[in-house]
Parts: sequence; structure tokens; C-alpha cells
Amino acid sequence: MAADKPQAVIDQLRTLLPDDGLITDAAGLKPYECDGLTAIREQPWVVALPETEAQVQKILQICHTHKVPVVPRGAGTGLSGGARPMRSGVVLGLSKMNKILDIDVQNCTARLQPGVRNLAISQAAEPHGLYYAPDPSSQIACSIGGNVAENSGGVHCLKYGLTVHNLRGVRVVTIAGEVLELGGPLLDSPGLDLLAVMCGSEGMLGIVTEVTVALLPKPPAVVVMLTAFDSVNEAGQAVADIISEGIIPAGMEMMDQLAVQAAEQFAHAGYPQDAAAILIIELDGAGEEIDSLAGMVSRIVDNAGATSIDIATDSSAQARLWKGRKSAFPAVGRLAPDYYCMDGTIPRHRLSEVLDKINQLSAEYNLPVANVFHAGDGNLHPLILFDSNVPGQLAATEEMGGKILELCVAVGGTVTGEHGVGVEKLNQMCVQFNSMEIEQFQRLKLAWDPDNLLNPDKGIPTLTRCGELGGMHVRHGELPFPEIERF
Repeated sequence: MAADKPQAVIDQLRTLLPDDGLITDAAGLKPYECDGLTAIREQPWVVALPETEAQVQKILQICHTHKVPVVPRGAGTGLSGGARPMRSGVVLGLSKMNKILDIDVQNCTARLQPGVRNLAISQAAEPHGLYYAPDPSSQIACSIGGNVAENSGGVHCLKYGLTVHNLRGVRVVTIAGEVLELGGPLLDSPGLDLLAVMCGSEGMLGIVTEVTVALLPKPPAVVVMLTAFDSVNEAGQAVADIISEGIIPAGMEMMDQLAVQAAEQFAHAGYPQDAAAILIIELDGAGEEIDSLAGMVSRIVDNAGATSIDIATDSSAQARLWKGRKSAFPAVGRLAPDYYCMDGTIPRHRLSEVLDKINQLSAEYNLPVANVFHAGDGNLHPLILFDSNVPGQLAATEEMGGKILELCVAVGGTVTGEHGVGVEKLNQMCVQFNSMEIEQFQRLKLAWDPDNLLNPDKGIPTLTRCGELGGMHVRHGELPFPEIERF
């Protein structure tokens, strides 16, 4: 980058943005060194905080002209390093674009700026008897623009889907500063489904400046069940049995004993700390239907070996049960100086097998693991406990985490469920996909961003990287873990 270009960029950004909209001092840049993946840090060159779509357009046009990389950032709660900055690039923070533009009660949609917090959507819709279904554990802080970028899920994704299933439309600004409208308030629109391409693209294709999401009527009746088991295998079998009976709970979450004990000591949710595993099962619908489903689920989990079944019907008791689950990540943070939160997805029927293998890896690396996951859709969140002050522990943790993701692929799963690839899972993408598939990802990226300026070096590995990993870059069927029966 020529020496005159950075100063020219800063001068133009100063003219465009208010004084508090451009951060260049070291102290101000410090909070932007990383996202929720704190193990990977880099100080950005400059942070720009636009308040309007027009400012976003101009920022991108300036960076495009001077060939300066742009790293988009929402609330910074991402867990895969997708918002890791670059010393030579601009961090484009969208937190100031946080207005709810419209709640359309008749069409059950909400139109939002990207910085609106996930939880704020349901809070704004609640007076109308509506809510927004995707609810990540970080929903009190995470923003809807980041949810679109990562295709976030949450505890209710089993029945109601991920962000992509609840997204109606977006306004996107390309790296050249052009504004595109993809989708809209209707359920479907003609042409190629570029809306789905944008969802989960991790800021590599364009900058989302407006989002339209679907809202759902609040269900007339809700029951939350807490069931305990003496073994993780029994809890896993209960999950499979419930789904095989054709019952689709609104949410079905599992936690192992280490996670249960941490959550209970933190949130006082009433969890049995002597249980090897618990299931939290939420059923919603009409009153008579819920009574019938609750009875069926009670019989199923009892037959699977449940040692206790507690049913919460009032909202305060239900909120208490969910508080423990949604507090699990910060609660586990009290058990060790550091933890590494993994994210992989597997077929439900391989759950017990995969958890056994994770336990073997835990013993091999001498690193405890607390397991918290969306049991119904097989999305695992193993939390590897470590101490970065101990020489070699961070490297061992990252190596073990990589093996867990490769294990997910080996049993027919995927390296991510809702946290994205970012920089964390680039190596495992070489395990998941072959060279022809990765080339197609790269072609799509370059069609939107020919100069590779938008969030470069994220999401899609280079073929050179995969080649350097040797045996990791293989076709399906030649995966690690030869003792695992392939899908």
C-alpha cells in the first residue's frame, strides 16, 4: 500500500464521519482487537462507525478506490474470529445503526438496521403478541446484522430454524458502494436465491445495512420440562426417541454434568448437580396439544432412563430453567482461566459415539470438556477448559478442538452449526470439502469482491493452505479417525 494512501483514506473518513465515528488512537482501538474468540488478536489500523447507509456506501467507495481491506463488525460476540481485524484495514463497525425501522403487524415482519440487538426485536414485537424465533445465547448483546452474517441459531432452532429460515430480505452495500435489495417482505421472490447466499457469508460478500425478518405469533401455551439422567448415552437415546415419535419440540438442549454444575452454581436454576446429563425440552402450541405432547415426552424419557422429570408451566419457572442454559457459557468460564468454545454438527444418532470420542480426546490431552449443545439438531458446543498461561496449553487446546471438528465430519456432520468458519475453522474446511468445492466458493467470493477486500482470509481456505495440510485435504471417505464408521 503506497504511503500516501492510508493518510488519504483517514482524511476522507474524517470528513465523512463525526468526531466519535472514527477511532485511530491505540486505547480506542483496543476493544476491537478480537471478537468472542479472544485467543486471536490483532490491532486494527482504524475503526469507522457509520450511522447511515449513505456513510457505509461512501466508506466502501473510499476503501475500494484505495484498495484498503474492510472488516465488518457487529456486536463482537462472534466465536470464530470472523471480526478479527487487520493492521492494514478498516474495521467497519455497525453498532450505531441500531434503529427498529418498522414492525408490520399485519404481515408479521420487522424491518431493522443491522445494529439492532436480537433480543430487542422480540421486546419490540411483544406488545403485538409476536416474537422473533432465532435466539442465540448471546441474544442480549448480539446484533441482527451479525446474526445474518453467521446464520445464527439458538435454543429454538430445532422447530423454528436458523436465521436463514426467518429472513425475508436485506439491503446490502457491495465493496464498490452499490446498494442491492435482496428478497423483501414476501415469503419468496423470483430469480436466484441471493438472499440465502448472503446469509452466512460472514461479511465476505457485502455489508448488510437493513434486515427484514419474519415474526411469529407467541404460542398460546408453553411447557418446559427438565429431565435428568444417570448417563449421557441415556439422554442421547431420549433425544432420538422423541424425534422418532414425530415430536418436534420448540427446543431441546442437553448439558453434561460439568456444564450442569457450573450453570447451577452460577444461575441457581434448580438443576440436579448429581445428574450425568440433563435435557431441557420446550413444547409449544395449543393447550390440549401441549398436555398430550407433555404426557408422551414424559413416557419416552422415563422409558429411556430418566431419573427425574420436572415440568414448569408458569413463565417465571420456565425463565429460570432457560436462564441456566443460556448462562452456561459464562458459567463455565468460572471453572478455568480460559475456555475454547467449539461448534460442530453431527447426525443425532451418532451423538453418544461422538461424546465418547470427545471424552477420549479430553483424557488424551488432559483438558476437561464441558458439553452444552442443541441436542435436537445435533449442534455440539464442547467447551475445552485450559489455562493460556501454561506453556503449550493453548496450542494443545486448538489441536484438540480441530480433532473434534474433524470427528464431526467423519460421522457425516459439519465443522460448524451456527458460529461460522471465520479464521478458526479454515483448516477443517479443507477436511469438509474437496478442491473443486472450495474453488466454487472462491469463484463466488470473487464475483462479489474481485479485489478480495471484504473480510479477506476468512471463511474460505486457499487451495495452497489445503495442500500444505497434506492428508487433511482429501476427498470424502478418506477422513481421519479410521475407527469411525463412515456415514
